[in-house]
Amino acid sequence: MESTPQSNTVLTVLQEEQPSIPGGACAMTVHIELPPGDPGTPPHRHAGPVFGYMLEGEMIFELEGGPERVIRAGEAFWEPGGDVIHYQAANNLNDRPSRFVVVMMCLPGEPMLTLVGEEELRRRQDRRAPRP
Repeated sequence: MESTPQSNTVLTVLQEEQPSIPGGACAMTVHIELPPGDPGTPPHRHAGPVFGYMLEGEMIFELEGGPERVIRAGEAFWEPGGDVIHYQAANNLNDRPSRFVVVMMCLPGEPMLTLVGEEELRRRQDRRAPRP
C-alpha cells in the first residue's frame, strides 16, 4: 500500500497487466450477481480484455489454457479477450449469491459477449486444461 504525499488516501494495486486493447475500443463497467449455485454464462469470449474484482462470495473461474480456480471476495481477475474462451464464471457457493464488477474493453457495435458453440468447443478441447 502506498500513501500519497498530499493526503491520507491509500492506493492498493490489486493487479497490473499489459493487455492488447483493440483500436476504437470503448469501456463498459458491469455489476454481475450470480444466485446461489448458478453456473454462470456458458462458454464465451469477449472482443477485448476484461478486468474484474470480486465484491462478495466466490466464483469458479476458468479460461482456455489455464486451470479452473476459485476467485474470492477481495481478489482481482482478468481475461485477455479476443480468441480466448472463457469456460466458467460460476458461483462456487450454494447458500448465497456472489457479486463482482468487471470493466470490459469493447469494440463499438460488437456484442460484449459471444457464446461459443459445441463444434468449436470440440475442435479446441486440447486447449482446455485438465479438470479436477
